Amino acid sequence: MYTRGVVSIVTVFTVVVLGLNASNAVAQATPAHDMAHMDMGQKPAAAAAATPSREASGTSWLPDMSPMYAVHGTVGPWYLMAHENVFVQYLSERGARGHQQFGSINWLMGMAARKAGSGRVTFTGMLGAEPWTIRGCGYPDLLASGERCGGEKIHDQQHPHDLFMELAVQYEAPLKKSLHWQVYGGPVGEPALGPVAFPHRVSAMPNPLAPLTHHWFDATHISFGVVTAGVYGRRWKAEGSVFNGREPDEDRKDFDFGALDSFSGRLSFLPTPSLSLQVSSGKLTEAEPDEHGGAGLDVSRMTASVIYHAMAGTAGIWATTVAWGRNEESGVATNALLAESSLTRNDRDTWFGRFEVVNKTAHDLDISESDDKFMVAKLQGGYTRYLRARHRIQPGLGAGLSAGFVPESLRDLYGGRVNPGFGVYVTFRPVGMMMHAGH
Repeated sequence: MYTRGVVSIVTVFTVVVLGLNASNAVAQATPAHDMAHMDMGQKPAAAAAATPSREASGTSWLPDMSPMYAVHGTVGPWYLMAHENVFVQYLSERGARGHQQFGSINWLMGMAARKAGSGRVTFTGMLGAEPWTIRGCGYPDLLASGERCGGEKIHDQQHPHDLFMELAVQYEAPLKKSLHWQVYGGPVGEPALGPVAFPHRVSAMPNPLAPLTHHWFDATHISFGVVTAGVYGRRWKAEGSVFNGREPDEDRKDFDFGALDSFSGRLSFLPTPSLSLQVSSGKLTEAEPDEHGGAGLDVSRMTASVIYHAMAGTAGIWATTVAWGRNEESGVATNALLAESSLTRNDRDTWFGRFEVVNKTAHDLDISESDDKFMVAKLQGGYTRYLRARHRIQPGLGAGLSAGFVPESLRDLYGGRVNPGFGVYVTFRPVGMMMHAGH
């Protein structure tokens, strides 16, 4: 029964993307072995200084030299685009706190944009089926932590994401020459805090596992209530947000609205087409529930990141992200460092890796009667072989290995200083396109 449910969800996701591709609105298909260079001159972006390829999760920026894994086209004045990334995976994390699970990690995103006045309006929606395809409190991901389930702190697994991951609208228009203004918001969205969220980072896309540093960088990528305003030029952006910083509850199919009493600011800079830099800071009100399920703990967060992209041959991409984050809760500060990279050759062979080091408190790891902080680390690596695309949907087969490292003081709790894990999966995503602006 559960296996049929996962297959049904994957089928629905694929049919939605195929439906857009099959309509008269969608551009002609590009062979899977050729990462096409698509002219975006028809996109209603004449008022925008930003190139379409840099637009990522929320209002964050990737480098201009970024592939887009999407199908797209026009219907009248509307420009339409659909993205997806679906894994059907078996994951096993060893050790005393590990477990095994078969499930599906997935998301589907749609965008509709058109000219409006002197600018452009864009509607964005993102859905995930993980409330049905990830069982229990989450999938195996040793040393990951964040949110609550069944009245307890989630640890050593990644919680499923919500059904509604984004429902937002954005308007941008010129102020003077290359200077533009932008406003973004909606009932579900992402504030200006942290790097591009991991589901949308090219360096992370081939990897089914969420980073264990997720709650130090981009956990606010699903916030139930966001308003962001900013100004930007051709290479820089300054923006600020007010938002609901509380973590979603364990009912993943509803809306968890709250007061917009958290705030953040972010500066982004693209010195070259290959580089995207950002620094950001925010104050999250009642972000993390306390041990007794009370109102929650306030979190002060700072992040900085560098994303680098480079072409690898005529149909490949090398993508790397290095990021640092700092959380302070109840006067206790913890730091996190992430380095991840993926290399795709001929739009077929992808190798990926990730290394993370982070301080986690006893509260993070659900260790009772301790006020200590623990330095933990995780190393991952894997390979995906993407197959020939059908109707612009490219399947792939892959596998990954991991090792979680804990200090001597946690050896008995985890069953060893080094705890291995592995995963095998089938994945589906649209073929890649290298984009460039038509203005």
